[in-house]
Amino acid sequence: MQISALPTEVWVIHPDRCLGKIYLDWMPQPGNYLELEGKPYTVLERRHRYQFRNGRYALFNIVVYVQPSQKPLENTLVDGRWVVGDASCRFNARSEIMRCAVNPLGPCEGCRFLEKVEGS
Repeated sequence: MQISALPTEVWVIHPDRCLGKIYLDWMPQPGNYLELEGKPYTVLERRHRYQFRNGRYALFNIVVYVQPSQKPLENTLVDGRWVVGDASCRFNARSEIMRCAVNPLGPCEGCRFLEKVEGS
C-alpha cells in the first residue's frame, strides 16, 4: 500500500486529550516514537477511520494513541524499521518495544552478555 501524507490525529492516553492533527508519510506502529512540538511520545495504539466514497470505503484518517516518553538512545535500523538496542547482538529481540531477554533495560554498551553475530 502506497502511503501519502495521511491526516493523523494524535491523542494522549492519560489525561485523555488531543494533541492535534498532523500529516505523516509513514505508518506509525505501536512501539514507534513520534516527536510532536519537540516532545517524544511512544505510540501505543493505532486506529484507522474509513469513509464511504464512490461506492467503496477509503482510508480517511488515522488516530494514534500515545504516551509521553524518552526516546531510547540506542536504536538500530533493521529491514526498514527501528529496533531498540544493538541489533548485531545475538540476544537482541529485534523489536521496537523490547531490547533483549538478558538485559531488557540496557544499555547495550558495556553489557556483559553482548555477543556480536557474525555477518552483522
